[in-house]
Amino acid sequence: MRVVIAGAGSVGRSIATELIAAEHEVTLIDKQPSAMRVASVADAEWLLADACELSTLTQAKADECDVIVAATGDDKVNLVVSLLAKTEYGVPRTVARVNNPKNEWMFDEAWGVDVAVSTPRIMTAMVEEAVAVGDLVKIFTFHQSGADILEVTLPEESPLVGVRVGQVVWPPDTVLAAVVRGTTPIAPSPDDTLEARDELLIVAGSDADLDELHALLVSRPEAT
Repeated sequence: MRVVIAGAGSVGRSIATELIAAEHEVTLIDKQPSAMRVASVADAEWLLADACELSTLTQAKADECDVIVAATGDDKVNLVVSLLAKTEYGVPRTVARVNNPKNEWMFDEAWGVDVAVSTPRIMTAMVEEAVAVGDLVKIFTFHQSGADILEVTLPEESPLVGVRVGQVVWPPDTVLAAVVRGTTPIAPSPDDTLEARDELLIVAGSDADLDELHALLVSRPEAT
């Protein structure tokens, strides 16, 4: 996969390092000479230029890339890069960093953004996860489809503890995507049994009934 990353700060370099470790081709773009820490990600292609300029994206071969990541510290730049990637180069997927949560409403398909990643929102979600076992936590939203990635840690009293994945009747428009048990991620199969304290990652469509999902995950029928 070929990826172009606008913004060679700590966020951009970190993303590039992980992608290269996974054997993807990466180009890093930044207009600040101080950001050109080429030795820190030596296997990436580096480009000292303004990512908001069409000539820069053309030089970076945006028309040949699979993903463009707008990871600068400026929300305006990230929006412009995403819009140019979609409208001028037809990039299949754009991922944009949201620096100021107040601007998050703009990061949608109208600006060419497929996935908006808000660090404050993710940090808040991680805090909520740590203190609220059994609560559904929204990790992020796919703006193009409106689907959400949700996380829940199964409490001891969950009715799903001890139940095989294949026996669970999930509400409409919800899919169990992954189970994290301890530090081990598991691709769930119908024969896997859910355990207390499992972290479930669930994809929920925009029409999903989250109250029904929450009841399925944490509510036991009252004894009669």
